[in-house]
Order: sequence, then structure tokens, then C-alpha cells
Amino acid sequence: MGLRTVAVYSDADRDAPHVRAATAAVNIGPPQSSASYLRADTIIETALNSGCDAIHPGYGFLSENASFAHAVRDAGLIFIGPPAEAIRSMGDKTSARALMTARGVPVIPGTDGALRDIDAARDIASDIGYPVLLKAAAGGGGKGMRIVEREADLQASLEAARNEARAAFGDDRVFMEKFLVQPLHIEIQIIADTHGNCVYLGERECSIQRRHQKLIEEAPSVLVTDKLRAAMGKAAVEAATACGYVNAGTIEFLVDADTAFYFLEMNTRLQVEHTVTEMVTGIDIVKTQIQVAQGEVLPFQQSDILIRGHAIECRLCAEDVRNNFLPSTGIITEYRPAQGFGVRDDSGVVSGSEISVYYDSMFAKLVVWGMDRRDAIRKMRRALDEHITLGVETTIPFCRFVMDHPAFIEGDFTIDFVQRHFTPELLPQPDESENVAAALAAVLMQDWRRERPENGVPEAGSKTRTCSPWVSRHRKRGY
Repeated sequence: MGLRTVAVYSDADRDAPHVRAATAAVNIGPPQSSASYLRADTIIETALNSGCDAIHPGYGFLSENASFAHAVRDAGLIFIGPPAEAIRSMGDKTSARALMTARGVPVIPGTDGALRDIDAARDIASDIGYPVLLKAAAGGGGKGMRIVEREADLQASLEAARNEARAAFGDDRVFMEKFLVQPLHIEIQIIADTHGNCVYLGERECSIQRRHQKLIEEAPSVLVTDKLRAAMGKAAVEAATACGYVNAGTIEFLVDADTAFYFLEMNTRLQVEHTVTEMVTGIDIVKTQIQVAQGEVLPFQQSDILIRGHAIECRLCAEDVRNNFLPSTGIITEYRPAQGFGVRDDSGVVSGSEISVYYDSMFAKLVVWGMDRRDAIRKMRRALDEHITLGVETTIPFCRFVMDHPAFIEGDFTIDFVQRHFTPELLPQPDESENVAAALAAVLMQDWRRERPENGVPEAGSKTRTCSPWVSRHRKRGY
């Protein structure tokens, strides 16, 4: 788009790729997010001092903070996202449920507001029937959430949910919903401009989850028919217009065994998994976000949206899948993503990057596009096999497990796929010889890089080596 950009970064992200890619970069504080990425005043001051016109909040930290959106606007800057009022109305789960009910969007049976006490919780659970789901009113991402199978567990679960919600969001309000057994988690991407236009960009299948955290997403969903897609898209647009929404957002639904769908929540920001929608629609969602923020009319209508092929995204996280997905920290000694037609690597790291204790464990998103779903699955297998990340444990073995599982291949799965089908014992044991070979290759490559000229092109008459380090070393040793 020809726009100059200013990146902000903490001390921990000094060498991160986004810092190098931007026109300019400004340090905003120490590694702790509370002292850097969550400092709205520092970020706004940096934008003003750098001559910026707008702030894009990304999809973490302050991206769904209504007060931040207000402050950006009050500072005379453009917030590349929805109005603060929309963030506030949809960010509170109880008010969002009430708004959706008023507009005729189906919601899961449950409470209209926060639970007052344990007696009220018992009465409501008895009315809607067990199992029930306790959820933080101000939260998301699985925080402050508890499944309750029986009344005997209700009080302890309510206290635990409130404590977790208070710690995560500073708000201990909890509400209750009927827990749907083995539903699908389907979300609809919408985007709206300031001229009254709102369009949905198809659906994403997000049912492969662990502890309410998405692990693998795809578009379109193999389980959604054209009729269901149209109905959910219409409901998503209705939900967005109900709160005066502008810019990109996502309406999340649960779909039961009878294909009845229910509003779950709205994410008032860009989603991690927006990439798969981009791959099958050909629409650059972030670019469109900026166009909308500039006051432009959406460059497409609903009739222009066509789904072509199939896309799958694997979230690559620094976690030890053989040890209950425990976080894995350390230095990435070698990072070499898969390449090729239809393979996309959205990464926040390079060789030498540190996976620290301060931020989310996701370090990259591996996305593929294929002519159809089976083609996309085959391409993802190949991309996972070719991807190299050394120095930390990753979720690649789990992603490969999913790509090979018959239930996933046949589209016969629901939101409990991980609980039903996965245990670490099912993973193949790592081949240590491959790790040794990869590590040796990384060391030799570093030697080669040090020995060659800075610009990579030897001067005329120079005897500097230009061939592969493997060939050179093997010749020296007489192989």
C-alpha cells in the first residue's frame, strides 16, 4: 500500500522480525507486557511522536480493549478496528447475549446476566439441565471457564471460575450456559465499512482445540452446507450491525448434531486464523482493515465473495506435546520454514530468536492452500515434515498426528477431537539421528556464512568458497 510503518517492541523483542520489517521501530519498555505492550499511554505517545496517523492493535494485548480504542480516538489517531462502543458491548458476554437475543440471533440457553450466588446457580442449572458451562463475563480464550457435570461440583467450580476470571480480567463476574455435548466450533469472518456495508467471508472450522484453545483451523468447513453457511452468514451480519460494527470481526458459533447453530461470542479484532480465509477468498483482510479505517467503501460486495480451494492452518507453539503441552523456552538455534506453492509461513521468529516466559507460546502459523481438502491435507503433511525449528520443543508432532488421523481426514470430528483421539503415547518416538543431522547442518551453515563475504558475492580472482558447505567439508575429508 506504500504506507510507512512504526513498530513498537519490548526489550525481549529487540531482534524480532516485525522490528526489522517496519520503516522505524521504537522500544516501549521491559519484557513484562504490563510495562510495555499493555501500556496504552506509552503506545499512543509513541504514535504521536512518530507522526503516525493510525494504530493497528494486532490480535493480542490491547486489541479488544475499549478504553484503548477510546484513548486512540481521543488522541486524534485512527484506531484500525471497531468503535470502542462496539468493543464494549460485544466484549461483555452477558450484554452480547442480551443484544443477540433482541435481534433474533440464536443463543445457547443460559443466564441473561452474571450469577448472583450459588443458590441462583443451582436453580438455573436445574432448569437448563446438566452439564452446564460457567464462563467469565469479561473474558475469553478459555480463562474463567469450567464444565460442570453434576450439582455436587457446582460450588467449587463457580469459585474457581470466579478466581480465574478475577486474575485474568480484573472482573470476577461469571454466567452460565447449557454445555453442548460434541458440537462444532464454526466462526464467520465479517467486515463492515463506515458506509453501511457489511459482508461475510465464509466460515472457518475451529473445532480442533485443547482446553478451549484452537490448534488447527481450516476453511471452508467440510461439515457446513451451502444452506447452513448462508444462514450463519446472515446471522453474523445481523450480529455485527446490531452493535454498529465497523472493520473486521468474527462471530463464533457452536453447531450441534442437528446443525442448529448458536451464538457463542464476537471477537472484535483480527483473528489469528484470518489467514485461511484470505487463502480461499483471495482477500487481504489486513489491507481491507486499513482501507476501511481510511473511510473507503468496501471494494467488494457479498455476491463477489467466492470460495476457491481449501486452506488449513497449524498453530506452531513452543510446547512439549509429549509432556502435557508444557511450554518450552529457549533459543531457536535454527529456523527454516517450509516453502513452495500454496505454503505460507506467518512467523514471529528467526534463527537466534528467544522463546521467553513472557508471551504466548505461539511462534508461527503454518498455512497451506490446496485445490481441495485432501490436497490441502497432503500439502500440510509435506510442509510439517520440511519445517525445521531447533532449540525448543514444538507442536509439530501433534499437528502431524492430526493430519494423519482417519477422523480428521474423513471430516468425522467435533470439538472433543483431542480428548477422544489423542494421547502422547500415540506419537512416534523422535528420530535422534535426524536431530543430530539437522544440528550439524546448522553449525556448518553458520561456518559457511562467517567465511563468505558480507554481500555473498566473491570479488574477481577470489578463492572464497561459494559451493555448499556439505560438499566442501566432504571433499576436505576425502568422502
